[in-house]
Amino acid sequence: MKFRITSHSGFTASTRLANAVDLLWQRLGAIHDEVSFAKVGSEITATWGEDVPASMKPDERAEIGRRAVLDIVREVCQRAPELELDWFAVGVFH
Repeated sequence: MKFRITSHSGFTASTRLANAVDLLWQRLGAIHDEVSFAKVGSEITATWGEDVPASMKPDERAEIGRRAVLDIVREVCQRAPELELDWFAVGVFH
């Protein structure tokens, strides 16, 4: 399942936020636990490959995957004082 990490639309653009996705990418790396990441333009895509029961509803799977990606972003932001978790949004890639 694919997700997209973007700058959160709730924050106004500033110099610090303008390169927030680039800063996150530098700290994130391509593979982290069960998620692989790729930088595509101004966003980061995340592919979550965790096995979940086939009986689970698609929206439930999507929420579990989104939380897994968000948890990784949270960890990276906690280790990097120049990043704030609130700057980023994680959503299903359509």
